[in-house]
Amino acid sequence: MNYAIIGFGKIGQALAKAFARNGIEVSVATTRDPESFASDAAAIGPQITPKTLAEAVRADVIFLAVRFEAHPDVAKALSSWRGKTIVDVTNTRVPPEELNGQPYSKVVARSFAGARLVKGFNHLGASVLERNPVTPGGRRVVFLASDDEDASNAIGMLAERLGFAPIKLGGLSEGGLLVQARGSEWGRLIFKDLVRLD
Repeated sequence: MNYAIIGFGKIGQALAKAFARNGIEVSVATTRDPESFASDAAAIGPQITPKTLAEAVRADVIFLAVRFEAHPDVAKALSSWRGKTIVDVTNTRVPPEELNGQPYSKVVARSFAGARLVKGFNHLGASVLERNPVTPGGRRVVFLASDDEDASNAIGMLAERLGFAPIKLGGLSEGGLLVQARGSEWGRLIFKDLVRLD
């Protein structure tokens, strides 16, 4: 199993730090030349490998850490996403009516047709997400929502490897709504920094 993070802003770098902290190799990519962010990747650790977008999307599991509005451009990087798992880390303030009332992860899922999609890791700000999730007496919670139980279980196991305590919220139309914005209002679990006690 190999991993990639698409997007190397604050959230992408926070995720990369979680991989590096646990000695797990991960590719990182943007739409820019990899040389333009190679020094930032090197500063995080040797497990972080800058790649082109075309190279990074060959990974089995892809963390989508770009602006929601940019996801269609990433989706064009492959003609078929079948067999891939996308972890949707995007956030947006797009009004629900512009998405026909759909959770925006369902909109993302349509762009990556054929892939299994899990909403997750997006409810924490970058400054919290980049910290070691293992705290005295427990582990920081990450919420996961998906319409694919197997994908949710697999990302849950990865979250545990990264030191987090995953909590599954159900499907995208249920739990997904708890970790997304609804126009000017945030979902009820956004920015809730919770710890599951051991």
